[in-house]
Amino acid sequence: MAATMVEVELQPLTRAKHPETLTETPQSRPASIKSDPIDHLHAIPNDIEVTPDHARSKLHKVSVVFQLCAINFMASFASGAITVGLPTIAVSLAIPEALYTWPSSVYGLASGATILLSGAVANVVGARIVDLVGTAVLSISTLACAFSQSPIQLIVFRALQGTGISMHFPASVALVTAAVPAGKGRNMSFACLGLSQPLGFSAGLVVSGVMIEKTGWRSTFYLAAAGCVAASIAGFWILPTDKSRQTGELSKMQRLRTEVDWIGSILASAGLALLSYVLAVVSADTANIHKAVNASLLALSFVALAAFPLWMRHRERSGQAPLIPNSLWKKKAFTCMCAMVTLSWGAGNAMELFSSLYFQNIQHTSTIFTSLRLLPNLTMAVIVELVVGLIVDKTPIRWAVVGTSVLSAIAPLLMGLVDPKQPFWYMELWAQILAPISGDVLFTIGLLVVSEEFTEDRQALAGAVFNTVAQFGWSLGIGLCQVAAFVVTQDKQHSGDGSRSAAAALLDGYRASFWTIFAFFVTIVILALGGLQKLGKIGAKQD
Repeated sequence: MAATMVEVELQPLTRAKHPETLTETPQSRPASIKSDPIDHLHAIPNDIEVTPDHARSKLHKVSVVFQLCAINFMASFASGAITVGLPTIAVSLAIPEALYTWPSSVYGLASGATILLSGAVANVVGARIVDLVGTAVLSISTLACAFSQSPIQLIVFRALQGTGISMHFPASVALVTAAVPAGKGRNMSFACLGLSQPLGFSAGLVVSGVMIEKTGWRSTFYLAAAGCVAASIAGFWILPTDKSRQTGELSKMQRLRTEVDWIGSILASAGLALLSYVLAVVSADTANIHKAVNASLLALSFVALAAFPLWMRHRERSGQAPLIPNSLWKKKAFTCMCAMVTLSWGAGNAMELFSSLYFQNIQHTSTIFTSLRLLPNLTMAVIVELVVGLIVDKTPIRWAVVGTSVLSAIAPLLMGLVDPKQPFWYMELWAQILAPISGDVLFTIGLLVVSEEFTEDRQALAGAVFNTVAQFGWSLGIGLCQVAAFVVTQDKQHSGDGSRSAAAALLDGYRASFWTIFAFFVTIVILALGGLQKLGKIGAKQD
């Protein structure tokens, strides 16, 4: 499941007499936006030059959105290549069992750990420069993946890919806001940002499946790198420029030091990164948790995460801007939505990865036919994204989440019960069709819920917060499913011997991972029923 941005209806700011000036006063603030500590957040760049609509050609607006979508597409293309090509890559680089899922999970780990900091820095130095640096890092690291000669090299370069895309995610929200005025055009622009990712992932599955069979797995990264480089170069001429700061303002370096909440960013990023790392290590061998270094890192992650809200309270009391005000977490709908997105993102990505492993390692399907078997999953994701953008403002949110989560819960249930000897269309096809429904609906609704808690000039922070929990869910889902698969496989292997027993043990391990995904969806249903009672319809256009 690829990350999706959605059709977000943003509140327009009141324009001053001169179209070049954009102002907001307490009187002009929409009633739905309250004056609270969130007003002092600063994550979207304020130095993006917002050109009047009549002075910006339609072609330029389309070019900006197309360039941003192209980056999303190629980054997702590389992730699709990893998903379908992991068994082949593992053989080529001799990836040990302990690191088997790391090329996939480390991308989400690195991205989730750096998004918040990227959004905060973008506010100071400008969204354009942050996006260009991020796409450059993404391009170089994607090419480096093709030259990897060891598992560690591939994992490091995948982590750099995650870091590069984390700079692009929040900056792209700010750049679209600067280039496209509020209304249907902007809504469609956000929808295109969302659609570009599942489309790229789908292309990565299908094209990479063919390329791996014909020219080897490295060629897929050559292609992805070429696309990233082309889009990055185009960005120098296409993306909106940052306007100059007025005389007398602090320099950008000074503002980086004083305005960016470095301590808060480090606490949140380090806490999530260390937790994800320990989970990944334990997923390779549960005995690793008894090692002193892993136990220490786990304790440090808990300390960092516990210290984060305390630091936010300190900054609020001292009159400084908090990264994420603690008041946000007191809102049941916001907190439950973040938790549900974490679970759905983890379930969706784990479903794709373990379905691919099941098809190739259990049914011994080629990479080409594996990619074709996963294609219904991505096709449905695109369809759901289009449909939900049209009907989300007409549907009660609580029951939309519950209904779609129940449907998606059927997918891992089918994969956990299916006999590998049965035809694909009997159960596995329906599992792939149903799997992405909940995640795409939740991502759309969740981004709308989170965005409504932030004013328009801070939508990048909304995207950063939301993508942080989603990317953490990526690592969490894959890690927990790998733990379940490892424990069950080891237990079954000790109960018998021979190749047949080993194959049966592997199948039981994959089934355990699908049952874990099923538990994720059940938890989402419970959270929706208990946490979204007061949430009616959302996303309707404000007059």
